[in-house]
Amino acid sequence: MASGVAAVWVPVTDMDRAVTFYRDTLGLEVTNQDSDWSEIDANGLMIGLNGREDASGSAGGGAVITFQPDGSIDDEVARLTDQGVEFTGGISDHEWGRIAPFKDTEGNDLQFYAPPTN
Repeated sequence: MASGVAAVWVPVTDMDRAVTFYRDTLGLEVTNQDSDWSEIDANGLMIGLNGREDASGSAGGGAVITFQPDGSIDDEVARLTDQGVEFTGGISDHEWGRIAPFKDTEGNDLQFYAPPTN
């Protein structure tokens, strides 16, 4: 029986670039770093950056990590856009909330999520 999520692993081809993105661009804490494995603390959820041997490009599927912005989703999208992050499709509104999908430097799917305001 599963009792929760222990970690999310994402493949990376350039560990330094990936760590810089998660630390400096997203503002998350790096708790462990080496060339093959690094750990990012995302408010108690450990994101493992797993160095892969091949440089085949984007992850091409797998988990999507969804972050909750500290402030408004609009402000966070603007902040990251200013840092060169490209949002695929911008912010979309749904009855269950708002999302803004983007990719990390390694091609992994990420997004911001904000719950509905009603």
